[in-house]
Amino acid sequence: MVKRQCMSDEIRHAIAQRIYDGTLKPGQRLLELAIAEEFGTSQTPVREALRELEAMRLVQSEPYKGTRVREITAREMAEAYMVRAVLEQRAAELAAAHFQNNVAALEATVVEICESAERGDIDAYAQGNLDFHRGIVAASDNQVLLHSWDALRFEARIRVNLFRKANSIVARAAEHHPIVAALGRGDGKAAGLLLREHSESFASAWAEESKSDSQDPNTPTPSCSVESSSTVT
Repeated sequence: MVKRQCMSDEIRHAIAQRIYDGTLKPGQRLLELAIAEEFGTSQTPVREALRELEAMRLVQSEPYKGTRVREITAREMAEAYMVRAVLEQRAAELAAAHFQNNVAALEATVVEICESAERGDIDAYAQGNLDFHRGIVAASDNQVLLHSWDALRFEARIRVNLFRKANSIVARAAEHHPIVAALGRGDGKAAGLLLREHSESFASAWAEESKSDSQDPNTPTPSCSVESSSTVT
């Protein structure tokens, strides 16, 4: 059981990476048998991995049509970041007392984020960014708020955003410093506003992209894709 679960995790991670970096295209079919042959396993862990990817909204399955890579449109990204902006603003307000004079861990995470950005390590940047934002939400000590944030599946969205807009990550990394400073002072209102502005800037960028795509019928719908080998078709 443990071995099967490890294989399921390995397959899920590999396919997700192929979607993030565009190797697997939106609409591309994922064949259980081909994936099982590639990883030298049965189809059971493949099915488990595909179910997890569907929960992450990276793939979609339909009866008699199989599983395909799901599109993530610019509009969907914009709407998700708008919701995140509100959630994180409130989270910071609630978490400020926890972080007052207690931001060493957050500061260390921001250092990692900045270093990852400078060397162009998208995966490390994405993980650090996820840890930073989710850490603030978790510190709010509001389980409904945390569940709502998790439901947006930002682990996936952050990577989609980075692979699509990787040229701006150094500037984006620096935006975390004033957030930490405000939390260190126990100023939840200021930290919340900074977090909201941070997320809303992403929402605005995606909204503009969505608008331009809707105005140009020849422009393909913005979408995200993942990593695949020739055996995954």
